[in-house]
Amino acid sequence: MLFVVRFTDHADKRAVREENLELHISWLGARQGTILIAGSLRQEVNAIPVGGLWVVEAHSKEEVEALYKTDPFWLCGLRKDVEILHWSKAFPGQQVLV
Repeated sequence: MLFVVRFTDHADKRAVREENLELHISWLGARQGTILIAGSLRQEVNAIPVGGLWVVEAHSKEEVEALYKTDPFWLCGLRKDVEILHWSKAFPGQQVLV
């Protein structure tokens, strides 16, 4: 199943993001088979990130919860909130390079 995971960050933890970014990116890289797409969300192109978005392939919502709880950004307290949504892809056969 596919899931979209939307994170909201604590606005006052910019330094925490910067301190843990390399570790977070490395952690994501080791999970590319499960976290198919990942990236930060911003209000404007060059603005400070306000959160993040993942597309995850997993068997259950519980599996996604267990996954994000090992993310360095979660462990260091950057994330304020998380939303896990089941995603039904409109064009299931279509491959898109991002």
